[in-house]
Amino acid sequence: MKAQILKEISPIENRPLELVELPIPRPRSGEIRVKISACGVCHTELDEIEGRVQPRLPIVLGHEIVGKVEGLGSEVTKFKIGDRVGIAWIHSTCGKCHFCQGGNENLCPEFQATGCHANGGYAQYTVVSEDFAYLIPHRFTDSQAAPLLCAGAIGFRGLRLSGIKPGQTLGLFGFGASAHIVLQVAKYWGCEVHVFTRSEQHRNLAKELGAAWVGRTEDDPAQRLQCVIDFTPAGETVPNALRVLEKGGRLVIAVIRKRSPIPPLDYAQLLWDEKEIKSVANITRKDAQDFLPLAAEIPIIPEVREFELEEANDALVLLKQGKIQGAAVLRVD
Repeated sequence: MKAQILKEISPIENRPLELVELPIPRPRSGEIRVKISACGVCHTELDEIEGRVQPRLPIVLGHEIVGKVEGLGSEVTKFKIGDRVGIAWIHSTCGKCHFCQGGNENLCPEFQATGCHANGGYAQYTVVSEDFAYLIPHRFTDSQAAPLLCAGAIGFRGLRLSGIKPGQTLGLFGFGASAHIVLQVAKYWGCEVHVFTRSEQHRNLAKELGAAWVGRTEDDPAQRLQCVIDFTPAGETVPNALRVLEKGGRLVIAVIRKRSPIPPLDYAQLLWDEKEIKSVANITRKDAQDFLPLAAEIPIIPEVREFELEEANDALVLLKQGKIQGAAVLRVD
């Protein structure tokens, strides 16, 4: 099979992904083999390639995978040949620790990530435990479904962790693949959404999707916001987000790593008045299981830009440059 493989940490500008031929993986007991049709391109792949997140090298990246079940290991009961399924960032957990038993499997010390600790979706085939795959609603094309599995699911987790309630005001810092999906969910819940982004192109998309206000990350909206989600890779956005947060509000940081440090915070000016900062760490299966049918109900139709598998390096360079409108998706078939 064809696969894009990462062998060493490198700036993405060096185009380090190498197109190679690998053996088609064989499913073990309890696993399914998926013939991949589409795989989303995520900022986390940039973090892995450039070393902010340490992948297990060599690795096939990609964790927003859509395809059809093409092979079954022994004792598989949840899927049949031909089912269209998705695979997300969560690849496996121990299932036994207090985090897993308490519904927080995203914090499991043995958490394994798709495309980081196990080969992912920048390839024609992959395998995964049947317990970590999800049926894809018929409403979505393969390319539309791909970003729902991470950009959508992690955004949905961030939205729930924000504690936002219907009718409240929500701020989104950064407006890429995840934020443009979260905006649609928040509006469906009756929230007023304010978008902060340096990109004029992204501000225009936010307006088209119904944002009540759009501006740059350093701008001040007309009112304080009860919840804010920060999707940006820049540490400098954190004090800006806290500045526009209402008393008692919560800032959720929905990225794995910041490329630049968070500056020193003036406690009295930015954190006092019972403001909170909360991070998002990975996702659980329940996030994906709850979000996919909700996305179909709304419905959420992600804005996608397609690339061929051979163009993975090009897509990632454009993503780093902020030149992707919505989400980038690799067409594998």
